[in-house]
Amino acid sequence: DKKAFNLKLFKVKELSSLTDFILIATGRSDRQVQAIAEGVRLGMKQEHAEEPMAIEGMTEGRWVLLDYGNVMVHAFQEQVREFYDLEGLWCDAPEIDLSGLETEERAAAES
Repeated sequence: DKKAFNLKLFKVKELSSLTDFILIATGRSDRQVQAIAEGVRLGMKQEHAEEPMAIEGMTEGRWVLLDYGNVMVHAFQEQVREFYDLEGLWCDAPEIDLSGLETEERAAAES
């Protein structure tokens, strides 16, 4: 909905005591990164009655972190994502395939 791209979901439960899953998304601008993060926040609130325990970086919109305890959501601008390389940090974690997600969302939007 907010046009996030290059979504990656890692199951880090066996590798981290901080969280079970890490979701990484990319936006093209500070406003888009902020919109992605706000969309996640509102979706989690509406669908699961969950609020993040912490939100970091919303003002700048370069890298926004939403901490839900068992899930951490990172929304990045592309160059910031490349610089911090969280995928490299979690390369030993299993990646959960999200390739069907975009297709399902597109089909739902078209119906």
